Amino acid sequence: MVQSIKDMDELKTFLKAAGCKLVVVEFSAKWCGPCQRIYPLVHAMSLKYQNVMFANVDVDASQELAQIYHVKAVPTFQMFKQTQKVTLFSRLKRAICCYGSGFVGEPIFEFCGADAQKLEAKIQELM
Repeated sequence: MVQSIKDMDELKTFLKAAGCKLVVVEFSAKWCGPCQRIYPLVHAMSLKYQNVMFANVDVDASQELAQIYHVKAVPTFQMFKQTQKVTLFSRLKRAICCYGSGFVGEPIFEFCGADAQKLEAKIQELM
């Protein structure tokens, strides 16, 4: 199930409730065609990946959240773990452990666009 988030308090509560689970937040807009096309796929992923929590933020209804999280285009997907956005720094220890002295490829922790395959691959990588 995809939880609708309206403000920062709701997002903080949702992230805290997730604990150690991966959280995928989709920033979207009702008028956005690509957002409308990917939403059913995101919903299906929310049923498939029971150990991942999914949320949706309408950027028009929640302009403050869109600004805080630097959303410049919709849909934008951002990943969180333990209430923090997954970043290069938060993944550094794992990368060094897994890849020795460096990274393989260029890691991404958020992306724009309605690419369901890219989203699912990122979920599988970060779970």
